[in-house]
Amino acid sequence: MNKKKLVMIGNGMAGVRTIEEILKANPDEFEIKIFGKEPHPNYNRIKLSTLLQGDTSFDDIIMNPLKWYEENSIQLYMGETAIKIDTDKKIIVTDQGRTVEYDELIIATGSDSFILPIPGADKQGVTGFRDIHDCEMMINVSRTYKKAAVIGGGLLGLEAARGLLNLGMEVNIVHLMPDLMERQLDPTASSMLKKELEAQGMNFLMEKQTVEILGDERVTGLRFKDGSEVEADLVVMAIGIKANAEIARQSGVYVNRGIVVNDFMETNVANIYAVGECAEHREIVYGLVAPLYEQARVLANRLCGKETAPYEGSVTGTGLKVSGVDLFSAGEILDDASTKSIKVHNEFDGVYKKIVIRDNRIVGIVLYGDTKDSTKLFRMLMKKEDVSGMTSVAILQSENSGDEESNIASMPNDELVCGCNGVTKGTIVEAIKTQGLTTVDQISGCTNAGRSCGRCKPLVGKILAHTLGDSFDSDLQKTSLCSCTSLTRDEVVEEIKAKGLTNIKEVMYVLDWKNEEGCTKCRPALNYYLGMIYMDGYKEDRDSRLVNEKMHANIQKDGTYSVVPRMYGGVTNAQDLKKIAEVAEKYDVPLVKLTGGQRIGLFGVKKEDLPQMWEELGMPSGYAYGKTLRTVKTCVGAQFCRYGTQDSMALGIELEKKFERIDTPHKVKMGVSACPRNCAEAGIKDIGFVGIDGGWEIYVAGNGGVDLRAGELLCTVKTQEDVMEMTGAYLQYYRETASYLERTSKWLDRLGLEHIQKVLANEETRKALNERMDKTLQRYNEPWNEAIQSKDIQQKYYPKENTFVGSDSK
Repeated sequence: MNKKKLVMIGNGMAGVRTIEEILKANPDEFEIKIFGKEPHPNYNRIKLSTLLQGDTSFDDIIMNPLKWYEENSIQLYMGETAIKIDTDKKIIVTDQGRTVEYDELIIATGSDSFILPIPGADKQGVTGFRDIHDCEMMINVSRTYKKAAVIGGGLLGLEAARGLLNLGMEVNIVHLMPDLMERQLDPTASSMLKKELEAQGMNFLMEKQTVEILGDERVTGLRFKDGSEVEADLVVMAIGIKANAEIARQSGVYVNRGIVVNDFMETNVANIYAVGECAEHREIVYGLVAPLYEQARVLANRLCGKETAPYEGSVTGTGLKVSGVDLFSAGEILDDASTKSIKVHNEFDGVYKKIVIRDNRIVGIVLYGDTKDSTKLFRMLMKKEDVSGMTSVAILQSENSGDEESNIASMPNDELVCGCNGVTKGTIVEAIKTQGLTTVDQISGCTNAGRSCGRCKPLVGKILAHTLGDSFDSDLQKTSLCSCTSLTRDEVVEEIKAKGLTNIKEVMYVLDWKNEEGCTKCRPALNYYLGMIYMDGYKEDRDSRLVNEKMHANIQKDGTYSVVPRMYGGVTNAQDLKKIAEVAEKYDVPLVKLTGGQRIGLFGVKKEDLPQMWEELGMPSGYAYGKTLRTVKTCVGAQFCRYGTQDSMALGIELEKKFERIDTPHKVKMGVSACPRNCAEAGIKDIGFVGIDGGWEIYVAGNGGVDLRAGELLCTVKTQEDVMEMTGAYLQYYRETASYLERTSKWLDRLGLEHIQKVLANEETRKALNERMDKTLQRYNEPWNEAIQSKDIQQKYYPKENTFVGSDSK
């Protein structure tokens, strides 16, 4: 039987979810072709903010890798945009001149950022925040400029602002309304959020209407309706979205605010459907993922000819996390004459709860700081449960207040567990029982629970444990290293040690890897673990490193590279500054910039020029690209500062000279402050040192990223020698027990500060850890010098017509 031709315009989350549902319902029904304007497979847009904030990589947010398309015989055209639909001939035309026939056509083009129609909106440095390209643009601008303005104080704007803070920019958030997130929060919760975000470094310009973007070719600032102005080198518009419906409009498909669809996602033109943020259903265009996935299920069933209930719209409960603050909002958030509210405001603990009630039924929920009751309350709202017989305490009483087993047992089957994907407890339990599921990952694959934002996974795990009872195997819940193997990090490391495996190929072969070549997730991890185990005998697999580490330079958006030489403790001299200036001038380097780590970076360097620049600089690599010690930031200390109690520069230089080049699971940053005034920001570094009278305080696991985290006091020591001993032992224990790409803050949260303190309190243990550290440090060579001296390295990694070869080349 000939398959029907199904073509989809758009390759985003809603559209691809529709295809997934079709494949589940009837995998042999259609020959599927997908056109996506971005040069990427489907990725998780919910996690764009974490990408901007530096907490994840692009590979980690891909939802459907290219292999998925191949395995399901889907023809994917990446970077190719459909520009015309001929509804009579049933063909589409792309911007590359391709003509494709269809029997059924899905338009899933998503939405674009709404850009204010004001003078200057087309200037360089003005962007929305909707896709990978926008993230790359912001990251690139942050390397050159320092003043950002975000227009819009909603969720998207606040997430963008947090990311820009992480990138080292000064951020002003411009908001038209008097309250932040006014669609999700009432004034009290909004005020609490504003206060918290101000403490994190955000500045708010409330009740400001932007009327002009200033500057010539590039933005230099904003002008407001009241005549005031603010400087800005980057403007991010995060005030809303507009449906990307132009191709539908031009093709005779009815468009209002979005592509108008009925309850089965059908447009006014036969055989053409719309789903996701481009679709308008009952005069509503949805921007949250849960309604879009509901639409996807209905459309998939319709296309496969299955009986399906119509899509009748969605009441959305929004679970959010803004800069480390948990929020939940659903229904009506403001009081009126017909409502009464239950409110709890605990300012000391940063908790606020508001339940809006009308006619003895919950019609609105606002939770700030403590959202554990959100599923229960949302269920009560959705089912319109009568609360007249309940006390306010009973309504607010957490169902998690008893023992864990009782809480799960008492949870109704129709209670929503995964809001993003509309998955209930009953659906999960049924899948476990009928499909023989034994892990959370299997449940995600079968039901989609936990597949989007991932915040429900702990609850899914508890339901799994309760359902399986005595047959629940906690060992199976451990996360595998990657999809190539079922083995966990610890199991892989133990197998390497037990079987004496010495290289990546051997590990994959002996441990029966599913993909014999591995993947971008496991190859760098295995390379690290082998180097950690075989301290002085392992020859690293350079090609298994992430691209920046492989090149020993950070690749930039335009394909050029950055050169950041080492400056121990942030201290330099006239001779080195002169070299940097001469090299920058000779190679016409477009940007020379001071970095946040007290270094000087040269940006925009051609790949083939790297070895020669390195030789002419005559300075070691600063490892600004590596999973290693990046920088040791110092204040001037007792040598010059009248407040300094210790010699911070001397300690910083000693630390950096000893631990430079050491491979670590993730990047490590240090800071040394000579007194508690903490000018070197030691309190938010992976390891921070604060000088006090008679010694040093050592703080660990600080983080200045999206999950802003103050360092915790590991110990207090008396001498610089004590500092070096404790730091070496701490770093080596981190190297040996952390997962690859696990930051020190996450590692410490997992192991616990008390555990680590107990380990390091043992003198013999510290000695052994330092011995292994010292043994490992002996194997490293200076990578820039190695490239200068090796013709083979230059030809393989930095080729050009006349390859530069330094003296005494190998």
